[in-house]
Amino acid sequence: MGEFIIKILYRIVFLYCAFSVIYLFVLSFWGRLFYRRRVTGNDAGSGSGGRRIALLVPAYKEDGIILSTAEGLLSLDYPRHLFDIFIIADSFKSETLAALRGLQVNVIEVSFEKSTKTKSLNEAFRRIGEPYDIALICDADNVLAADFLQKIDRAFSAGARAVQGCRVAKNLDTSFAILDACSEAINNHIFRKGSNAIGLSSAVIGSGMAFEYDMVKDILSRIDAVGGFDKILQLEVVRQGISIWYLDDALVFDEKVSTSEAFQQQRRRWVSSQFIYFKRFFLPACGQLIKGNLSYFNLAVLCNVVLPRAFLLAVLPLFALGSFFLGVSWGLAATGLWALYMLTLALALPASLINRDLWRAVLRLPRAVGLMLGTLFQVKKANKTFIHTVHTKTEVTNYLFTENKRKNG
Repeated sequence: MGEFIIKILYRIVFLYCAFSVIYLFVLSFWGRLFYRRRVTGNDAGSGSGGRRIALLVPAYKEDGIILSTAEGLLSLDYPRHLFDIFIIADSFKSETLAALRGLQVNVIEVSFEKSTKTKSLNEAFRRIGEPYDIALICDADNVLAADFLQKIDRAFSAGARAVQGCRVAKNLDTSFAILDACSEAINNHIFRKGSNAIGLSSAVIGSGMAFEYDMVKDILSRIDAVGGFDKILQLEVVRQGISIWYLDDALVFDEKVSTSEAFQQQRRRWVSSQFIYFKRFFLPACGQLIKGNLSYFNLAVLCNVVLPRAFLLAVLPLFALGSFFLGVSWGLAATGLWALYMLTLALALPASLINRDLWRAVLRLPRAVGLMLGTLFQVKKANKTFIHTVHTKTEVTNYLFTENKRKNG
């Protein structure tokens, strides 16, 4: 009887791992071979479509970097009269507020008993009186490529109503930052590039994302989330039958975590939103699937039910080894599953990130996986508490970007 139960449990685990790997492989494969950038410089509307853009930057205690961020946004290559910058300043020092007001940005000072991005954004929309065509949501540490707004405007000229830019590493200065950068690059390829390639909506990331102004204002007014507000936002967008486009050449540089503590804190927030929102939206997703809205079902269920990539990286080789104790055929099947997953990662990881620094960073991978496993015991707490990641990088020091810029310039 005990042996029978073990075999049943083994088959359940195998099927779950197989589903996760095959799902990720299909998206990775499609993203590599069939993704076509929807907007290029030669498209109609490649010049400015005259759209007014509101850049919304919710920031909580980001005194150390916000001035640099604001100055960077002011230097974007887009007609200055067509975009305005709104710094939503939560719990800032008085001297920082004074310095910001000396720049050509709009400062919206806010204060909440329990701070969240959702509350900051909703307060900003409430106070902004002017009409805009596009709302672009960024984080306080983000640096946008000079042509970012041009590409967003171009996408909306081509018919987009919601766009996710390509978020890449701002820094590669530690092993954890490199692992974080690789993780984001893989997620970009699978959940954004791959999803678009197969005909589904891209997942959003939380920053570097642009929406029709009135649409996102209305949606956010109905959202009250402590963490993972972007998960609800994307579902409300696709529920309306709107596809979220992914632009792999519209770059937004994002600070990568440099320490194990920051890595664990960030993953705790992500794992929390993945579990919480899967549970919350499973039944509505089934209803949307019946209506033919596969994008909704994909974002609400499939993206959240698959095992995290780091877990698979650690579990599959151990699972393959253990499978041989149940039989050679099961061992070979599990080994094949592991090989397929490694191919999935190889297809998704940009070649530029594969270098000596990556191999050094891989030595930290066991600790990174251990930290992620530790987040499983703190999921509920993370969803009830606003988790703030401290940012310190004011410049893009990603040597892969700076080297390419020098070569092309």
